[in-house]
Amino acid sequence: MEKKIITISREFGAGGRTIGHIVADKLGIPFYDGKLVEDIAKESGFAPKFVEEHSEHSPSGSVFSYAFAPQGVPGIMNGLSTADYLWNAQCSVILELAEKGPCVIVGRNADYILKDRPDALHVYLSADNEYRAKRIVELYGETDKTPEQRLSEKDKRRRVNYQHYTGRTWGQSQNYDICLRTSTIGIEESAQIIIDTVLKSREK
Repeated sequence: MEKKIITISREFGAGGRTIGHIVADKLGIPFYDGKLVEDIAKESGFAPKFVEEHSEHSPSGSVFSYAFAPQGVPGIMNGLSTADYLWNAQCSVILELAEKGPCVIVGRNADYILKDRPDALHVYLSADNEYRAKRIVELYGETDKTPEQRLSEKDKRRRVNYQHYTGRTWGQSQNYDICLRTSTIGIEESAQIIIDTVLKSREK
């Protein structure tokens, strides 16, 4: 079946946003990353900054933290915890975007949310730590934490969030159609592999 929806899951610093932009531009389809945050913010009522910081992340580094997260007040957020309410809004927005037509969606567990769509192509991007560390400093600058600490913390929070809401292992190859090592293959080359896969699916 023709692949119209492309989801990109990625390790921090592996180039997911850049590759997503390239793929969307060359295929002439919408790209959702920052725009996705805005849409989720509108759906949930939370500020975009809050959504950006929490929609892929767990409240802390442990799966068990969810059991002790503050619960919603009956009649407010449907009695759900803040994390669960945000997850429901995120699912709703991503499902609606996929219904609108072809697009590229980066992150936000879109691979799982759209797992039942036969027209979706799910991609996972990884890279070695040295490559990622150099890349995040070039893109985002230095902070009081080492690049290695930033990589570890960000990936850990994404991993815990993914496991909690999907019951699956983040980065496990069986969850995706394509897994690419961008530090080995390259950014442009990885984008081209995705594009070629989509174009070939149109010929079937």
